[in-house]
Amino acid sequence: MGIFDWKHWVVILIVVILVFGTKRLKNLGSDLGETIKGFRKAMNTDEGEKTEQAQTAAPQQPAAPLNQPHTIDGQAQKVEEPARKD
Repeated sequence: MGIFDWKHWVVILIVVILVFGTKRLKNLGSDLGETIKGFRKAMNTDEGEKTEQAQTAAPQQPAAPLNQPHTIDGQAQKVEEPARKD
């Protein structure tokens, strides 16, 4: 008998049905299904738009390689604080 024994799952299922009721569980399942369908549709729509934009876009200048060194110019300044009078 392990932690994932079928008897444990039956007890958990009975407790969940008693707490939430069968009507809420049915609604939860259908809402979850609609959410997954909407997500898939949005992902397919986004991919379609990206491919259309890539096909219609003019060729662009290649970006600078990422492994090229970059120099940042800066100057440090010392800040002196006035002496405190206690």
